[in-house]
Amino acid sequence: MNIWVTNDIIKWSLRLCCRRFPWKRTSIPVLASIKDSSLSRNGFTGFWGGRLNQSCLSGTLSTTRFYSYGEKHNEGLKDGNSLATENSLSTDELNKTTSEQSQRTSPFLELLRRCSSPSDVLDLTSKYAPTNRQISQCLSRMWFSTKKMSDEQRRYELQLMFEHPEFENLLQRATRSIQYMGNEDVAYSLLSVVNLGVAQHSRVIQTFLRTCQERLNDFDEKALSMLASVLERMKASQNVNALKEGMRLVVEVRLPEIQNVLTLQTMMRLLGRDAPRELRQKLERKALSMSDQFSLPNAQHMTFIMAAVGFHSKPLLKVCSDKIKENLHHIPFNILYNIMQSYKELLYRDTDLLTSISDHVASTFDIWTDKQLVFFLSAFKDLLFCPTSLMEPYTEKVIANPDALTLKHLMSVLATYSSLNYDLRHQRQAFLDSLSHALISYLPKMSELELLKAAYYLCGMNHFPSALLEQLLSSSTLEQLASTSLTKSKERMFQRVDICLRLDRPPLPQPLIVPPSVLGSPTPNPSVNPRLSNSLQRVLADQANATLQEMLVVENFYVIDAVVTKPLPNQPCVTETSSVSPAESSQRIAVIYTPNSSYCFGTSQPRGALTLQIRHLKILGYTPVLVTEELLQSLSEEEMTEKLRGLIFPEDASETQPQVGHVES
Repeated sequence: MNIWVTNDIIKWSLRLCCRRFPWKRTSIPVLASIKDSSLSRNGFTGFWGGRLNQSCLSGTLSTTRFYSYGEKHNEGLKDGNSLATENSLSTDELNKTTSEQSQRTSPFLELLRRCSSPSDVLDLTSKYAPTNRQISQCLSRMWFSTKKMSDEQRRYELQLMFEHPEFENLLQRATRSIQYMGNEDVAYSLLSVVNLGVAQHSRVIQTFLRTCQERLNDFDEKALSMLASVLERMKASQNVNALKEGMRLVVEVRLPEIQNVLTLQTMMRLLGRDAPRELRQKLERKALSMSDQFSLPNAQHMTFIMAAVGFHSKPLLKVCSDKIKENLHHIPFNILYNIMQSYKELLYRDTDLLTSISDHVASTFDIWTDKQLVFFLSAFKDLLFCPTSLMEPYTEKVIANPDALTLKHLMSVLATYSSLNYDLRHQRQAFLDSLSHALISYLPKMSELELLKAAYYLCGMNHFPSALLEQLLSSSTLEQLASTSLTKSKERMFQRVDICLRLDRPPLPQPLIVPPSVLGSPTPNPSVNPRLSNSLQRVLADQANATLQEMLVVENFYVIDAVVTKPLPNQPCVTETSSVSPAESSQRIAVIYTPNSSYCFGTSQPRGALTLQIRHLKILGYTPVLVTEELLQSLSEEEMTEKLRGLIFPEDASETQPQVGHVES
């Protein structure tokens, strides 16, 4: 070996050893400033600022020189890196030294792979001095070793790590070696120490953040992706915010060059929520241009990311939905359920996908647990979608064994069937009796709120178990509910129970009345829909025998947008001498404006409160006519007028006039 090279290596080794002392000196004031003696006893030091002592360190480290955006940030490292700056090796010498070190210490990596906990890694580094590259590998190994641990075991191992005497030494080495690490090693090291729970304001993390700021333009796609992952987990601060802003600029410039779907998704997750509209559109176009590369995990992950950052893109969601739909048999329950939850967050519904999921769960019905089936039904309810193919076998399952339902699952099933207005047909009575049987067995355990919710759901389905209602309306239950503040939602539920008892008149062993004290103030405060009102007035302009009443409140509960009273067809005119009363000779048309959410998605089937309103209006002698939000928005004024004329006066319309929106009495 050339003697000059040997001498340079020796000098370099000596400089590495000498470099420790300035860092030791700079850390002394920090350690001395900690007032909590218990931290010193437990081995917690100010250099790394573990999460357990963040509050103690906030007064010492949160105002250090590490928060910087511009050129002055180099001053913060001057005291610790002065020797390294003055005595740095040439690139060729550094490469030769690193190569020789790697050859000499290769057994170290084999020993590192055998470490199964952070403490094992620290024990290893106390015996062998790792190289710059190996320091990053040690930090990564410490993090990876905890990933498969249980929560309790992970907490215990991290506690041991924080108390280990070698932990601060390793972080000091990492801080001194950062200038010699590759960009990927810097990103990996930062990710590792953050995931290990090192305090964000600590010197080691702030040094890594500033180094990332300096090198950001040199980070490749993989390093940027790792940096995005770690920034997502960090709280807002000057350095974190500066890095995020820098990444936004870098990503915007390099977006056309990104070739990896996972990298793009990582960028979207970091930048999507706060990104300006123009950048969001660029991200969307880039993702769509790479959609042919989407694997099933890519499609799933993209759906989760879009929900997490509120990124609404129907074309991109359609691409993901198609990929998911093609591979339903390969998706486990938790992923499939989370996909449905993401759709709920994004207010996105794909009829084909939801139908496919329903059919898939129904065709594999026996492989799902009771809990999973209930979760599926609840997710469909949240998406306002009625999974007919799934609800039929589930109805049979409940009828066969109602006692298998826990109280929590029973309440969820009641909410789903009441909301979706599923047509039980010939199984209706058996199903409701089975639910009532299961419910009665839980009555002694049910809270007052659970009693109220159960009555609310069952009354909506026109089913009135006397035992449940008697317990709900008993003085003790009502007093208990009154002792807590009655919210608007509770009052609304009592109002539904009240109007169902009054209008449906169920055959109960004894009359039950909901006391006014729990009904609150049910009087609605309706407002006129101008477009519907104008169209109705034009319809009735040429109808001399018809009258119009707008915004009528019925039974102090239901709001009817308009009531059109007209003579019955083929009935003689009512005179003072006729024996037919005006009520018997006229027909009352209740015109109701209904938002799209009042129907099961993709169908004209009313759901929830609208179902109950239709039922009760028929009892009161009205003929309901539903005008949907979609219908009102899609038609011109002339078309809307003609449509309403056909719905309200079908006898005047042509035989080919469609009767969309009319509810038969």
